[in-house]
Amino acid sequence: MINQFSSVSLLYAIEIADATQNIDFTWSRTISSHSLTIKTENIKNEEHDHHHQQVKIDLAGSSFWGKKGLKSLEANHTKVDVYWDFRKAKFSTFPEPSSGFYVSLVSQNAVVLTIGDLKNEAMQRTKKKPSATEAALVSKQEHVHGKRVFYTRTAFGGESSRRENEVVIETSLSGPNDPEMFITVDGVPAIRIMNLNWRFRGNEVVTTKSNNRHALCQAQDVEHLLGKEQAPALDASDKHKDS
Repeated sequence: MINQFSSVSLLYAIEIADATQNIDFTWSRTISSHSLTIKTENIKNEEHDHHHQQVKIDLAGSSFWGKKGLKSLEANHTKVDVYWDFRKAKFSTFPEPSSGFYVSLVSQNAVVLTIGDLKNEAMQRTKKKPSATEAALVSKQEHVHGKRVFYTRTAFGGESSRRENEVVIETSLSGPNDPEMFITVDGVPAIRIMNLNWRFRGNEVVTTKSNNRHALCQAQDVEHLLGKEQAPALDASDKHKDS
């Protein structure tokens, strides 16, 4: 039996103790587990310090009170408190919740990053003001398995963008033609990948109206899955590409 795995990784750049930090949020889901892992990485001292710290939150637990908590980690030798509340969170087939949650990072008496729609509740709980330096979304990567049609929304201009882009990945694995994969952005055909039996890994560049984006799409184990009439695993990355 294939252990179907899906994940969404969001990479943020934030400022802690006058230094830029990478904060990685990875939502992961399998048949038997569901979790959020928050990991810090020091950008400036990466060559000299490969030590990463992380907080892992179990979202599959049945305990109601376990869905709200507080843990700490360290970034740039500075304490970072991680507050979260998933008691009202609503999930669909995606590993990340659609609404009813917050995760807030606090360091040096300031909120350096908050994700989720319950930002007012997060501010009331932390009792801290937002940092003067706003966090920036650097990239978003999604990995899905066993879906013929995959749909997601993301702001190609980062969090500063006022509109989200709609991305649809569709596979055609049966019929008279060779297996194909189609990717559309905002309803406009962007990529058509033919002969998936041979072109099961690669990358293409997609240009939107306002930004250049690098789209990395992988279809893994296609030949094995074709016999089972299942869709391949797809890995779609959205990374900013400077003009």
